[in-house]
Amino acid sequence: MSQLGEVQVEISVLLGRSRLPIHQFLRMGRGAVIPLDAAEHEEVWILANNHPIARGEIVIQGDRVAVSITGPADVHDYFAA
Repeated sequence: MSQLGEVQVEISVLLGRSRLPIHQFLRMGRGAVIPLDAAEHEEVWILANNHPIARGEIVIQGDRVAVSITGPADVHDYFAA
């Protein structure tokens, strides 16, 4: 079990997605806003090594941003989006 504790897992949170032409992306500069396909109170995806493992919601704690896990991820929903 001690070797298992040494395994590194990258956790990331996907707030939303966007599609835009590369020429539009290349014209963006500092302060540009990329619109996402997610609403303000929509659940976010929690990924482990780029694989969906859970859903969650954003929580603001003072000046920190955290994610509260709300349930398991449905891989089929993730790839359908």
